[in-house]
Amino acid sequence: MPTTKPVAPRGIALLLASLSALGPFAIDTYLPSFHDIGQSLQANPIEVQQTLTAYLVPFAIMALWHGAISDALGRRRVLLVSLALFGLAVAGCVFATRIEHLWVMRALQGMSAGAGLVISRAIVRDLYDGAQAHRLMSHMTMMFALAPAIAPVIGGRLQEWFGWRAVFAFVALATLAVWLACWRLLPETLPPERRQPLHAGYLARTYWQVLSSPAFLFACGGLALNFAGFFIYVMSAPVFLMRHLGVSETGFLWLFGPAMSGLMSGAWVSGRLAGKLSLRQTILRGYLVMGVAALANIVLNLWLPPSLPWSVVPIFVYTFGMSLAMPCLTLLALDPFPKQRGLAASCQMCLQSGANGLVAGVLAPALWGSTRTLAFGMGALMLLGAASAFAHRRLTRHHP
Repeated sequence: MPTTKPVAPRGIALLLASLSALGPFAIDTYLPSFHDIGQSLQANPIEVQQTLTAYLVPFAIMALWHGAISDALGRRRVLLVSLALFGLAVAGCVFATRIEHLWVMRALQGMSAGAGLVISRAIVRDLYDGAQAHRLMSHMTMMFALAPAIAPVIGGRLQEWFGWRAVFAFVALATLAVWLACWRLLPETLPPERRQPLHAGYLARTYWQVLSSPAFLFACGGLALNFAGFFIYVMSAPVFLMRHLGVSETGFLWLFGPAMSGLMSGAWVSGRLAGKLSLRQTILRGYLVMGVAALANIVLNLWLPPSLPWSVVPIFVYTFGMSLAMPCLTLLALDPFPKQRGLAASCQMCLQSGANGLVAGVLAPALWGSTRTLAFGMGALMLLGAASAFAHRRLTRHHP
């Protein structure tokens, strides 16, 4: 007998969007404070940049476990504990006196931040199927895009008025607000009869089943590489904006405004197309838009010096196409594993976060020397993502 799906509470899209936005919000809010952190803690720019890597690498490792633990213990309990740990680690950054202290606190944040992103995606599939799941995933993408857009603006103002420690204090208060909302409003969406064991043998078999699935890996590869084409700009934001474009520490909206507007509008269009076009048709349109954006970015950077607004217009178009395809690729990655959605979401987030860590620690520093190298990096990563998505399509072409 099919299991009845739990009833979705009112405002679930906003609540899940807040959960999935908290991790990116914690990344982007303190970007305008890099220079001040370096001066305050007597650290060089590379040491300050490594606070991002210290966050992203544990994020990737722990992302493998959040979903599996929630498959066994339930979604709500794991989310509340993880949010509490994340908030305490953010608050610890306020009292850092050496760059090493900041590395440790950022690593603790990374270990717990992935729970919101991973489990919110599993909750979507707990509640909905088909076009309804596509719409909710699109609405989540649209709403959580607001957070990275306003995060550096808020961080820049707090930096200007109070200094970098106030930035982390603000994120800690935001985490507390999300924790209270989840405690009050979020129901348990995984009933006990649908939970999976945490036995080592079962986990080993299931992880192997998921991570050895070519279809899963190709769908995740498309997601990760598409995002990396944009994420190189996020990780290079202080250099791209302040050095190449001459923007002040309060002007990060020049990058994050167009980028997140593209994310929101692309997700809105993707949701509108749910039920009208297949997932694969929507993905194809997303890649056509990303291809145009990447090509225009290269041409503009070859023929024009870095300037506003031309250096950021292609980023808006790219994130529009990326967001058009993102909900569809996410569903294609999770759908083959209906009984282990949390674990599959963990594996997907682990691969995504590993790619983000590589971008933060290696690719962004290698490419941020000029706007041209960043443009070519975007184009190359988009092509690799398209190849991965095309391989998924070829592999699954006989399945609906």
